[in-house]
Amino acid sequence: MRTVEIIGYNRANLGKTDAKQLRLQALVPCVLYGGKEQKHFSVPMILFKDLLYTSEPAFVTINIEGDEYRAIVQDAQYNAVNEMILHVDFLLLSDKAIRMDIPVKLVGNSVGAQKGGKVTIRLRKLAIFAAPEKMPSAIEVDITHLDIGKTIKIKELTAGDYKILTPASNPIVAVETTRALKQAENDAKK
Repeated sequence: MRTVEIIGYNRANLGKTDAKQLRLQALVPCVLYGGKEQKHFSVPMILFKDLLYTSEPAFVTINIEGDEYRAIVQDAQYNAVNEMILHVDFLLLSDKAIRMDIPVKLVGNSVGAQKGGKVTIRLRKLAIFAAPEKMPSAIEVDITHLDIGKTIKIKELTAGDYKILTPASNPIVAVETTRALKQAENDAKK
């Protein structure tokens, strides 16, 4: 899994007015949980580009005035109007298992797609529970055998050194009949 480095600065004052002042200076108020004490700090907004605005999961190396921490993004809050980052929560990594949303990666060319069907992804990410060193960067789903009208559900996947928390009955990907294919079938019957 990839790692993104972020440089932060300790916050002297806490509260709403201080947080507003930080945001006016293009800084994001952040909190690091999971250690003996919470760590309050701020980070330049531009550093979140490679972390929050991508579908790839990542571990974060946070450098707060010389002290380094290894963490993951637990939560990010955005302004509802302009989507500016308001606050980010980080979870300190240890040897304990963590939960992360990992993207689904389709592998192969579907038999149903070759016949004219449309491959539809129903779940783009799966909730995974694993130790940080065992966390996959993507969950690969082989769709080569998938025919028209068929789906692949989570229960059909084989989990590695991780546990899938998303319900097993949920479909991940399906191949659906297109209108053009239905029309061709109707024309063939006439």
